[in-house]
Amino acid sequence: MRILKNKDFRRLMFGNVTSMLGSNMQQFALSLYVLAITGSASIFASIIAISILPRLILSPIAGVFGDWFDRKRSIISLDLFNCMLIGSYALYYFLNDGLSLLSIYLLVIVLEIVEIFFGCSMAPVVPSMIEKDQLMEANSVKSMLSSFANLLAPLLASTLYALVGMQVLLIFNAATFFVSAICEMTINIPKHHSKPIKVDFKSFKKDMIDGIKLVKNNRMMKLIVSLGVFINFSLGALFSVGLIFIIFDVMHATEIQYGLISTVMGTSMFIAPLFIGKVLKKIKIGKMIILTFAFLDILIFLIALLASDFTMAQFDTNLMPLMFLTVITFATGLLVTFVNIGVGTLFDTMIPLEYMGRASSILNLGLMIAMPIGQMLYGVGLDISNASIATAGVGIVLLIAVIYFRKPFIESDHESGVDNATSEASKTNIVKEKNVQETADAFI
Repeated sequence: MRILKNKDFRRLMFGNVTSMLGSNMQQFALSLYVLAITGSASIFASIIAISILPRLILSPIAGVFGDWFDRKRSIISLDLFNCMLIGSYALYYFLNDGLSLLSIYLLVIVLEIVEIFFGCSMAPVVPSMIEKDQLMEANSVKSMLSSFANLLAPLLASTLYALVGMQVLLIFNAATFFVSAICEMTINIPKHHSKPIKVDFKSFKKDMIDGIKLVKNNRMMKLIVSLGVFINFSLGALFSVGLIFIIFDVMHATEIQYGLISTVMGTSMFIAPLFIGKVLKKIKIGKMIILTFAFLDILIFLIALLASDFTMAQFDTNLMPLMFLTVITFATGLLVTFVNIGVGTLFDTMIPLEYMGRASSILNLGLMIAMPIGQMLYGVGLDISNASIATAGVGIVLLIAVIYFRKPFIESDHESGVDNATSEASKTNIVKEKNVQETADAFI
């Protein structure tokens, strides 16, 4: 890929995938460790649940601070903090021959807080260091590396946990954050932050409101956020609750069969970025997003049909239904990755770099709130009906999204992302006169 010839981008991605791999390995191993010392899956579930609270409370704050301070210094400082924090936990483990449950709760919460601030500081880094016409390729590489880390982490974590234990995994993860910080020190990140002259509550409140207004008053930005919420509300519930229920309770699969389906879907999400460039040579990004949603909707209705009592009664064993489901999940993984890359690229194109931290925090907050609501409603659907009807409900929600978003996203193909974002921002009077030219320059 041509984008990897960019030295700064290449180093940034190497550092990011290194720390992501270490974090995913630690998270996986920590789940094994908690289960080993408590014997309770519900306790670890509570640890995951409590980590949502910092994101609900701190996302708007992190968005403002992410736009205020130098992004390079911020991401380096946060990676070094993670390195020292996790390293101190490795020392605590050595001195106490293990971790207490309270210390694990604290670790998860602090790491989540750091991740919130890191994400808001990191959001504008890639769009600021590469040309606009390379954003799609850059987001494809990011998606591929993220999928690679997600695929590899469980295998490495389970192996290392069995061979050397939790302490070594903590040391390994601390080292990955140190490597990431070193990589970030060697790259050039253009400065687009806008720290106020006086840092106080009044400045914070004003800038946070300005970020909300930017999204609220820009039609395309609102559509992007709304689409992201639709994705997490419907597809998030299907993948995190629905597929697991269908695989185990409807098709009565074994853990090995479930692992195979998960691997196939993860593989499809890994290879999808290799194909998106070819797709976009034939159709534009807005049309691609809508067509992808339409095909996804068809696949969801096929899953609903496959999970019905009528269909399952046609087979003597679960082998054929599981094979059909594996093929469908492979295609679904491809299409979901296409949507994520497409929407992410539109978002990077539309948002002025000075507001990227605040805008991304609004998007992430909406995504985070939408998923548990969708999961809860899907669970209710399972209780009052069955997996087939509940999944068909997801398909209906997605069909509504296709109809609602079709026209504006296709129209976006005929508009310039630079002109649209800049003109809309000026209409809201968020960008002061002295910053208008700087904002325009950020897009050119």
